[in-house]
Amino acid sequence: MRSISWLLLLSAHALWVFLPTGRAQSRPYLGYVYPAGGQQGTTFQVKIGGQNLNDVCAVLVSGTGVTGRVVECCGALNNRESGYLSAQLRELNKLVAAASPRKNKSSTAVPVAMDPAITNMIARIKLRLDEDVRRPACNAFRSVVYIEVTVAPDAPLGERELRLVTPRGGASNPMPFYVGQLPEHTRKPMLTAPAQVLGKEHLALRKRPASEAEVRVNIPCTLNGQIASREVNSYRFSARKGQRLVITTLARQLIPYIADGVPGWFQPVIALYDADGNEIAYDDDYRFKPDPVILCEVPKDGEYVLQVHDAIYRGRNDFVYRITIGEQPFVTSIFPLGARVGESPAIKMQGWNLAGALIAPPPAGTPEGIWPIVASRNGQISNPVPFALDTLPECVEQEPNDTPSRAQKITLPILINGRIGKTNDVDTFQFNGRAGDTVVVEVYARRLDSPLDSVVQLTDAHGQLVAFNDDCEDLTSGLNTHHADSYLMAKLPTDGSYYVRIADTGRYGGDEYGYRLRISPPRPDFALRVAPSSAAVRPKSDTTFSVYVFCKDGFSGDIKLELQDPPAGFTSSPATLTATQMVGRVRIKASATASSTPVNVKIVGSAVVDGKRIVREAVPAEDRMQAFLWRHLVPAKELKICIANSNYQPPDRRVPPPLTPEQVAKARAVVKEAEAKGRAFTKNQVAGLGRLLKSLYERGLLTDKFYGDKMAELGLEQ
Repeated sequence: MRSISWLLLLSAHALWVFLPTGRAQSRPYLGYVYPAGGQQGTTFQVKIGGQNLNDVCAVLVSGTGVTGRVVECCGALNNRESGYLSAQLRELNKLVAAASPRKNKSSTAVPVAMDPAITNMIARIKLRLDEDVRRPACNAFRSVVYIEVTVAPDAPLGERELRLVTPRGGASNPMPFYVGQLPEHTRKPMLTAPAQVLGKEHLALRKRPASEAEVRVNIPCTLNGQIASREVNSYRFSARKGQRLVITTLARQLIPYIADGVPGWFQPVIALYDADGNEIAYDDDYRFKPDPVILCEVPKDGEYVLQVHDAIYRGRNDFVYRITIGEQPFVTSIFPLGARVGESPAIKMQGWNLAGALIAPPPAGTPEGIWPIVASRNGQISNPVPFALDTLPECVEQEPNDTPSRAQKITLPILINGRIGKTNDVDTFQFNGRAGDTVVVEVYARRLDSPLDSVVQLTDAHGQLVAFNDDCEDLTSGLNTHHADSYLMAKLPTDGSYYVRIADTGRYGGDEYGYRLRISPPRPDFALRVAPSSAAVRPKSDTTFSVYVFCKDGFSGDIKLELQDPPAGFTSSPATLTATQMVGRVRIKASATASSTPVNVKIVGSAVVDGKRIVREAVPAEDRMQAFLWRHLVPAKELKICIANSNYQPPDRRVPPPLTPEQVAKARAVVKEAEAKGRAFTKNQVAGLGRLLKSLYERGLLTDKFYGDKMAELGLEQ
């Protein structure tokens, strides 16, 4: 039976999924993306920090309407590279000083034209040197890439996945990237944050000019920022009395887990103040979610200031946020929380700014599962809320049903849409069972964004407890760290009536405390996750993906794993995940003609349950650590694979010019002197420095003269 601890399993396999079986180079890794989105119809620059990003050649954004191109890759520099670039910058600054306006006898400025290529090189070298922090706060994003993103005017709104591609390492891990519809304000990106040293913490603090501490904006808008250690960001805006402002935050949703921090994510706090400094509203969590939300009716005309900071004033490059301010539609709850597949019930919703707004269930043909839906009003869309589809018969809870004597009678199997509608409310349901029958009671509430922290009881006709459950961990819910939904499976001891009672553990209640309660015989099933969500493989070699299984309602059969409809050039042999295994491996082989551009692949698992074959797709996921210990499989939208090109050369390489006669003469003199007095460097060291200079030149960071002079100093003529 599959009974091993999932924490131990993920820890044991965390390294395996990144082993370079047939890979040419380490997979590129993204630690943060800033800003993490943009407005429709705009083009803007995005800064990305990570690892193995020296030769990024492409930008991938899921969906349609969003494209990107690489502007600059700023990899980590060694001492020699830093020294050469610093020396080159000094020479260029001398040229700039010589070309600056001079004063003649008549005190009239005489401007001297400056070569734009020189100005551009200075800017690029400064950027490289500024981003080169030898002891960064986190090595996971020491490499920096700047890209330019273009969002089409008709690009669909909402969340995407952004990845970078390197020819040798393939596609990176995905990062959330949002398409918005409001004007955006983006603060200047942070330079790579240095590590803090005990007693010298002030040296690592962000040195922001006083003029940038508070920014004036016009609402509605979206605010993009990064929080540094001890930093507070302030935004001033004007508002009118009676405006129903919705202030939402995306932070933990942008970077769900931080491995080396507690609680394991950026914990933003937002507060709204009036012009006199009086606090109007405050929030540090929205219900059970770390990202805060303020719903506030403006008390009077005037200016207001929104402040955001980390709850304990931490900060780093990956403390990224997107805050939206405006009279946007915002849904606080819906009812019912789901429907039967093929049915379209009327959905009631509560929230802010919803007058005239419409919300509908997923379109016809959508299979069972949990799907996001939004309310729309005058072209504006609300926050997405989850909506569940299932195949079981459904009914709606009927009050009063607080006691067994008033219990609502049901016939199994059934899925009940209900609410814990008030404080101390208890909903009770009665069904007839037979001795030896197995019954499953499962609550879907927290997984559907309901604040309900459920507890369920199964009792017999005499009130004797048969089974009880408070919380049940669902590891397929990779972003959920408070598993508050209840689940139990029990065998009925006798024939007769049985009662299922559901309540909130804190005895809370209200219209938003909705739930979906499944009471049925077991429905053995399984779910699959595959990690990592991308890989690169050498031609005529192979790579391995790990596939994790999550069993439901006692499923314990064998699962056949295979690649479904593989793209041209990729093949895989089926593998079997036996009843005693919790993880299997699918090996994918690439031919010499397989795609060097990342393509999507799909891994499926099939099994026979009660004589019927069921097929489940393995959801792509990333293995992420939270707070030094806990591991989570965070779902991704796509599973990508490509051929790694170990012979890759960046396009449009600059060809170093031949040395001038003077430089050749100097090089020969250096060699002659070295032969007479001994070399300062070995031949291998000299060759290595020559390759380093050539690489910097090819990347457009050295002038012809500087390159030739330094090569001559090494005694190299080419």
